[in-house]
Formats: sequence, C-alpha cells, structure tokens
Amino acid sequence: MLKYLLPLILFIVMAIFLAVGLNLNPSEIPSPLLDKPAPAFAAPKLLAPTEKLTNADLMGKVWLFNVWASWCVSCREEHPVLNEFAKQQAVTIVGLNYKDEAAAAKNWLETLGNPYNVSMMDQDGRIGLDWGVYGVPETFVIDKKGVVRYKHTGPVSWNDVQTVFLPLIAKLQEEMP
Repeated sequence: MLKYLLPLILFIVMAIFLAVGLNLNPSEIPSPLLDKPAPAFAAPKLLAPTEKLTNADLMGKVWLFNVWASWCVSCREEHPVLNEFAKQQAVTIVGLNYKDEAAAAKNWLETLGNPYNVSMMDQDGRIGLDWGVYGVPETFVIDKKGVVRYKHTGPVSWNDVQTVFLPLIAKLQEEMP
C-alpha cells in the first residue's frame, strides 16, 4: 500500500508546483534595484559615439530606461508603442542598446523610428549586468533623485503605458527633487 501511496503524494506535490508556476506572471520578475539608487554608468551615445552619457547627466529628471536590441523580436513588438509614447513627451526616454552592433542599431532606429531622447551602446553587456537585466526588452522608471521606482520585464504595451507608466511618471514629476 505504501509503495502506491508515495508516488501518488509525489505526483500531487509536483502538480501543485506546476499549477503555481503556471499562474505566475513572467513580466513581474522582482528587481533588487527597486527603491535603490540606479547603478552608475558612463556609455557612448549610439548616434554620437565620441560623447558619453552618465547617470549624473539625468539627475533632477524623471526618466524611462529601456533596454533594447535590433536582434530582439519582442523589442520590435514594443517599438511602435515607444514611438507613440515618445510623442507625448511625458518623460525623457533613454535607450540602452544591449549586446548589439552599432550599425544594426542605427539602421533599426532609422527604419522603425527613434523614440529615445538618447540611446547608449552596451556592446559587452556590462551595464545591463549592473542593472540586473535578464533579457530584452526591460524598462525601468527612475525618479529625480536617481532612484529606481519601477521595472517592467518584456515588451511594453499601450495598456502598460496608460495604466502603469503615465500615472507613475506623473506622480514622480510632482515630487520635489
């Protein structure tokens, strides 16, 4: 009797773990950076490689940090949303071109539009690693003090812009620096 009961119990435990796992939202991967200062960076600008952008250049501004790549299928899905979002000029949008070739990234922006106020190159992935990037696309909201307030994993949808990003950005814009 016990030899039949043990496999049944193991099966039930595994089924419970599977059911819990299937109900998790993969876009809600927690970030250890939330409510902490954004990692420091200094990276060449994609469209002006002799110039660098640092996080100090963005202090005093609320900004959106979008990690993207020309080889990323999900980035292509979210790109029209970012283009529309950029037209609202609600926030400074900074791109991090992740593990990509500069020529391919420039061609992507010329062909599909450029929603970024500025985009940096991270060809070796070190900045992405500092930010805890699991994959692309990932998007962060940073407040005026340089603190990470939100992380979105996966492509940003128009619904995300309306229900999450715009309300959060409006709230952060109202806060004193």
